[in-house]
Amino acid sequence: MLIAVFGMRLLFPLIIVGIAAHLDPVAALDLAIKQPEKYAEILSGAHIGIMGFGGSFLALVGLKFFFDAEKDIHWITFIENQLAKFSKLEAIEIVIVLLAIFGMSKLLPEAEALTFIISGIFGIITFIAVEAIGTMLEAEDATTTVAKAGLGAFLYLEVLDASFSFDGVIGAFALSTNLFVIVLGLGIGAMFVRSLTIMLVELDTLTKYRYLEHGAFWAILALSGLMFVSVSHEVPEVVTGLIGAACILLALLSSICWNKKHPEEESKN
Repeated sequence: MLIAVFGMRLLFPLIIVGIAAHLDPVAALDLAIKQPEKYAEILSGAHIGIMGFGGSFLALVGLKFFFDAEKDIHWITFIENQLAKFSKLEAIEIVIVLLAIFGMSKLLPEAEALTFIISGIFGIITFIAVEAIGTMLEAEDATTTVAKAGLGAFLYLEVLDASFSFDGVIGAFALSTNLFVIVLGLGIGAMFVRSLTIMLVELDTLTKYRYLEHGAFWAILALSGLMFVSVSHEVPEVVTGLIGAACILLALLSSICWNKKHPEEESKN
């Protein structure tokens, strides 16, 4: 867990800077230590590519949840019910994300538009690859299914974690240019969130609060949309955080209201 949390926040920025500045990871690390301002400048310069990749990946994560014909619990019924019906259309979520990438690229200069499109396509490819790996691992014989399914889930969560952390890594340079201070700060925050998530899973919170999962996926879609918008307009970090928190809080309140109206269902959980 320590490697997963801190590694993602150390290695991914180094890889991004290495690609952008045509440096190997060791040289990128040396740049971060000796010339943190230049390192931050290069990383910030890769903003469009990062947002394209992260936004497209997160969009697919969110849309996959809602485009599910077997999903029978709907929070925002008039929207989610319709989305579930459209799940019969093969790869509809990929089509939507591709259209979103194309639409946003029209708002950018030609060179930046190409970067955004390519990074967005790589985000889609990454999502498909992770899904494919998970499917292949689950299809193995029963003696190794648990371990391999766990590996597939681990890969999925790490890419998801990376997509979430991109924006935070860039924004953190506004507070400090010291790479290790940033990694430590973001890592501690991520450790807290992961520990809280594990606790909620162990307490079976998602079962007790039926709309909480929906709120989380709406928050993911909102973050994805804000990442796309941020390539042409500045989006304050506080807006991103508040929208995500609002989605989850509203879902929690809706769940509590539902439990009060249906006490017999709550007692079953």
